[in-house]
Amino acid sequence: MLTPARTGAAVLAALLLGGLAAGPALADASATASPVAPPAALYGKGDPTYDGVWRQSLALTALSSAKVTPAAAAVDWLTGQQCADGGWPSFRADTGAACTAATEDSNATSLAVQALVALGGHQAAVDKGVDWLKANQNSDGSWAYNPGNPGDADSTGLAVSALRAAKLDPGTVAKSGRTGQQALAALQLGCETAADQRGALAYQATAGSPLSANALATAQATLALAGGALPVPASSPDGTAPKALECGGSVSPAEGASAYLAGQLTANGQHLMLAMPGATPTPDFAATSWAVLSLVRAGHPTQAAGAVDWLSANGGSWAKGPAGPDAAATATLILAAQAAGRDPHSFAGTDLVKQLTEAGPAPKAAETKKASGGFSKLWMIGVGLLIGAGGGLALSVNRKRGL
Repeated sequence: MLTPARTGAAVLAALLLGGLAAGPALADASATASPVAPPAALYGKGDPTYDGVWRQSLALTALSSAKVTPAAAAVDWLTGQQCADGGWPSFRADTGAACTAATEDSNATSLAVQALVALGGHQAAVDKGVDWLKANQNSDGSWAYNPGNPGDADSTGLAVSALRAAKLDPGTVAKSGRTGQQALAALQLGCETAADQRGALAYQATAGSPLSANALATAQATLALAGGALPVPASSPDGTAPKALECGGSVSPAEGASAYLAGQLTANGQHLMLAMPGATPTPDFAATSWAVLSLVRAGHPTQAAGAVDWLSANGGSWAKGPAGPDAAATATLILAAQAAGRDPHSFAGTDLVKQLTEAGPAPKAAETKKASGGFSKLWMIGVGLLIGAGGGLALSVNRKRGL
């Protein structure tokens, strides 16, 4: 089962709502016979089959932004997951085997690129990832979860943010003359829908059906529309309220989407909702966290403040997970807290940085401290022996002199 923090949950929801067939990666997921044990270098203890690269990328980005230097093994694991053509799948159990191009994952690739940019020193892997994104852009400017499928707002937004993180202007990356921003704008609900839905983005366009607002798609895509990438730096707390999409007006897609997010947060008790077919809507922690990131980046931190408070009061159980710390959820909360100017060491009832650090290999700082501590002990023992030997020698000399 996909982790709640994983974009694949939104993919499944959209597939059910849109009546579409599952893509190759999701079809393979349903055929998995037994869970896969996570590698030692991976953050989190859950089955990594569907979210290994995703959660590792989020974890490395969050730790880097929290001034924690991750273990080399954790970074090597991420770079080792990259395919020869530059893309990343959700997870490669056997990195010695060639990747299946149809199951490479644009979401994993986009997050991996942003993580490696944040860490620094991995330009070759970043360049290959960017080349893969360029090669797998759809003719309408969008990106799909897996290559060869129709594009969606989540995947397109993440790809645009990855390009921007890699210091590329997404407006210059186009297929058939269409950019990712144009693809996102085409998925934005306008005056043909109810006022409280205007500005939202649909997950995906379905022929013969009107666009339908999707909270997670809007939350993730707005970060790209607002010119952002991970991690999102904190901004001034006195930002203005976003302008709602006006019929015939000139409000930007980012402003319209921000107004929708702010309105939905207010209407739902400062959190977004996850609505699955046939199920009672429940609070969506992932979408709420991404809404915080997007609103802060769009210049509206005041409208994000209530959601930050809600996440701090309620996000602890989400981050802890049902069977141990959820690395992706913990990392997402760290990024949201930092964007809002909050202390991730004291958020959601815990020290999120410590929780994430303990969910994976010991960071370099801890390794260094441990190594230096060991050296210090040996050095002190050596000095003590030297002093002892010197003292004994002096005593012996003094005795011989009759002193």
